[in-house]
Amino acid sequence: METQSTKPWGTQGVPSGSEPRSENRKMMSLFINVFKIPVLFLLLYTFVCSLDVLSSAFQLAGGKVAGDIFKDNAILSNPVAGLVVGILVTVLVQSSSTSTSIIVSLVSSGLLDVSSAIPIIMGSNIGTSVTNTIVALMQAGERDEFKRAFAGATVHDCFNWLSVLVLLPLEAATGLLDRLAQAVVKGFHIQGGEDAPELLKIITEPLTRLIIQLDKSVITGIAMGDEAMRNRSLVKVWCKTGLTNCTTTPPCWENGGSVRIQKCSHLFVDSTMSDLAIGLLLLATSLLVLCSCLVLLVKLLNSLLQGQVASVIQRVINTDFSYPFSWLAGYLAILVGAGMTFVVQSSSVFTSAITPLIGIGVISIERAYPLTLGSNIGTTTTAILAALASPGEKLAPAFQVALCHFFFNILGILLWYPLPFMRFPIRMAKALGERTAKYRWFAVVYLIACFLLLPSLVFSLSMAGWRAMVGVAVPSTTIMFFVLSINILQSHRPHLLPRKLHSWDFLPVWARSLQPLDALITRVTLSCHSLPDNTQPPEVITESVIMPKKLHVTSDNSALCYMDQIPGPCPQNYSTRL
Repeated sequence: METQSTKPWGTQGVPSGSEPRSENRKMMSLFINVFKIPVLFLLLYTFVCSLDVLSSAFQLAGGKVAGDIFKDNAILSNPVAGLVVGILVTVLVQSSSTSTSIIVSLVSSGLLDVSSAIPIIMGSNIGTSVTNTIVALMQAGERDEFKRAFAGATVHDCFNWLSVLVLLPLEAATGLLDRLAQAVVKGFHIQGGEDAPELLKIITEPLTRLIIQLDKSVITGIAMGDEAMRNRSLVKVWCKTGLTNCTTTPPCWENGGSVRIQKCSHLFVDSTMSDLAIGLLLLATSLLVLCSCLVLLVKLLNSLLQGQVASVIQRVINTDFSYPFSWLAGYLAILVGAGMTFVVQSSSVFTSAITPLIGIGVISIERAYPLTLGSNIGTTTTAILAALASPGEKLAPAFQVALCHFFFNILGILLWYPLPFMRFPIRMAKALGERTAKYRWFAVVYLIACFLLLPSLVFSLSMAGWRAMVGVAVPSTTIMFFVLSINILQSHRPHLLPRKLHSWDFLPVWARSLQPLDALITRVTLSCHSLPDNTQPPEVITESVIMPKKLHVTSDNSALCYMDQIPGPCPQNYSTRL
C-alpha cells in the first residue's frame, strides 16, 4: 500500500521554512525602528532651525516697528501701556531675548528706569508664549491630539496672564519686584562675567547663518533714538570689522573710521530686496518647513511610541513618587524644565518641542505645567548671565532688570503651583482645549484676540487716559467676575442660585453658545467651494445632528453644557471622541 508523503512541519503546525522569514521580518522591523531614531533627531534639528529662522523673519518684517514702539518713553512710563508694548514687540520679533536686550540697553543708557521696564518685561513674558501656541495649530488634523496640544500650549499663556493680573497692580502699588532686585544688587558684590553660554547655537548656527544673519543693533539703535539706524538694513553684510590696515587678503574697505574686513556668506548678503520682502519670504518658507517637520515628527513619534514603549514612557514621565513624597515629582519637573531651557537657551524652543508630545499623549497636561514653569525660570537665568557680561557702569541696572524678570516668574510659581486648588492655569487650559476641539476656528480667533486685538485695545485705552481705562475696565471686570461666579455656583452649589440662574437658557443663543458663529463660519467656508445645486456638502451639520453629538463633548464644567445648549444637567462622565 502506497503511503502518503508528508512535508516537514514545526511543532506548532507551522512550516519550518516560515521561521527564517519570520526572523527576517523581525530584523527588518528592528532596522526600520533603529533608522527612525536618527531621522527623528534630524527632524528635531530642522524644527529648531526653522524656529530660529522664523524669529529672524519676524524681526525683518517688524523689527524697525518694534524699535519705534520702544522709542516713545512717555508711553513706556505708563505701566499698562508698557505691558502691552512688551507683548506686541515680542510677538513682532518672536523673541523675548531680543525685546529683553532692548529693554536692558534702554535702562543701561538711562533712557528708561527700572520701574518702567518691569511691566515691559512682564509683557515680554506673555508674548514669548505665542510660538508654542502657533505650533499647537499644526496638530489640528486630529481632534483629540489638537485638544491636548492646544491645552498644553495655552497653559503657558494662562499662567503668564494670571501672574500679570496679580503682580502688575501689586508692582504699581508697592514696587515689590524693583525693591527685591535692588536689594540683591546692593547686598552682593556683583562682578562682570563671561557671556552667557550659547550651547544650542553651537549646533544650529552652522545652518542658520548660511540662510540669514541679522544686525540686531539696528533695532536697539532705533529704540534709543539713533535716526541714522533707520536707513540701515537689518540684514548683516559685514561679519567682521575692526581697525586694521587695508593690506589683508581679501581686500577690505574703510567705512566711517572702521574697517570692513570680512563679508558674510548667507543667502541674502547681496540681495537687493527690502527687509520686508526678505522677512515675508523667510516667514513663508520657515512656516512651511516648521509645519512639515512638525507633521513628520508627530507621525514618527506615533510610530515609535506604540504599545508597551508608549506606556513605559508615559509612566516614567508622568509618574509621581509614593506617599508622602508625591509632591516632589512636580518640583523635579520644574528643575528639569529650567535645566533644559538653560541648555537650549530658549523657552520657546523647549515648550514648542514638548507640545507635540503633549498632543500624542506622552506628556500629560498636569506634568507639562511644571515643565513650563521651569522653562520660564530657565530663560531668565540666561538673561542674568548675559547681564553679568555688561560693562561696569551698565552692570547694576542690567542685572537689576534681569532679576526683576526672574522674581516675576518665581512669585508667579508661588502663586499658582504649590497649592493644588490654586492651579487655575491647568483648568483654564483644559477649557480652552475643549473649545478648540469642538470649534477648531476658535484657536485662530484666540491667537489673534489674545496676542493682537486685546493688547491693542488696552493700549488704546491706556493712551486715552486713566478715566477711559477705568470706565471700560471696571464694568468689564465686574461682568467677568459675575459670570465666573455664577458658573462656579451652577457647577457646585446650584441650590444657592435663583431658579432662573440654574442655567443660561434665558439668554439669546448668540450670548450663550458659539454655535451661531460656528454656523456662520461654516457657511462662509462652504461658499468658497463650488458645489452642484442639488448636492449637500458632507461638512454641513444640521441642528438635529448637532444636538445628539453635544453629549459626547468632554467638559469639566456643567456651565459649559448650558452654554452649548445641552438641555438638562451636565452628565458627570462623558468623554468620547466626536
